Amino acid sequence: MNKIIFNYLLKNFLKTFLIVVSIFFCFGMILNLFEEVEFFKNIEVSILMPLILTSLYIPSLIIKILPFVIFISSMWFMIKIRNNKDLLTLKVFGYSNLKIFFILATTSFIMGWLILIIANPITSKMSVFYEKTKSHYSRDIDHLVTFNKNGLWIKENLKTKQRIISADKPEGFNLLNVTIFHLDQNSNLIEKILTEKANIKNNIWILYNVTIFKPKDGILEKSKFEKFEIKSIYNYEKINSLFKNFDTMSFLALITNYKSLLNNGYNKNFLNQSLHSMLSLPFFLFLMTALASIFTMNTLKKSDSLRLISIGLITCVFTFYLKDLSIALGQTERIPLILSVWVPVIVLSLFTLIGVLQINEK
Repeated sequence: MNKIIFNYLLKNFLKTFLIVVSIFFCFGMILNLFEEVEFFKNIEVSILMPLILTSLYIPSLIIKILPFVIFISSMWFMIKIRNNKDLLTLKVFGYSNLKIFFILATTSFIMGWLILIIANPITSKMSVFYEKTKSHYSRDIDHLVTFNKNGLWIKENLKTKQRIISADKPEGFNLLNVTIFHLDQNSNLIEKILTEKANIKNNIWILYNVTIFKPKDGILEKSKFEKFEIKSIYNYEKINSLFKNFDTMSFLALITNYKSLLNNGYNKNFLNQSLHSMLSLPFFLFLMTALASIFTMNTLKKSDSLRLISIGLITCVFTFYLKDLSIALGQTERIPLILSVWVPVIVLSLFTLIGVLQINEK
């Protein structure tokens, strides 16, 4: 009998999860399809191309928001079995609230690892194809950013000149040891700019302790400024994403290629942050399932469903804000980057522990 009840719990929980995933997938398809159609509106491609690209993009998006998906799934499942009196039946057969909570949370934890090991490599390949296809049709071909163990290189084609920038990798909002070349259309030097530090937080770069060299009559005239500004299409967010964005790399590939990525110039801190972000997924799923179960178990009346939904929305918003705040603190070096990944997990663990101690067994 216990095996039948366990299978019932597992089967219906996974069924609810798949339904919620399907709903999110459909909404994501609809919303992203408009964006893809807009992207291709002046490009001659098959009418199916926006649909194909959307289908490739949404699975990786679902994995990113999986903690919120599992939270909604868990809360929906718990409300269903409570309102259908199944929760009371489970208790008759010796399934306490704590035992049900543990079964569901552990299932989510195992699902997290299976998603990382099985689903993540598939969605990563889909993301690679998506990015390559979008890049192929992108109009932004006059600009280039690349980096290696020697540092960062940027090329910008401006209206009347070219700009080539070399610098060390970003530190916070700054590029260090920056050299900027402005060339005319025939690749002749217009000016060379040297600066110790460039603040790239916005598209208006602020350069400090600047030396500018301009060719005149066969020699380079030198002028110095404490502060100087240039406008660029690149900013901190756009450049920094190159050092920390491993969305198209799977968990297993990131582990396997860790050393070679470091040798190719990828920032060690951001590599570790991405790796730990993936590692934290099973723990997030466990905790979000646990919190959803606790909220529902401590609410006995059907009339409290609206309150539960409100609590659920607040929890999702709080978790999303906490993750963003923590990552921002890590990226600005106020806390270690790796710690910034685990701070939300630690906070949610404390809430879960408090909830477990007060769980309603009636």
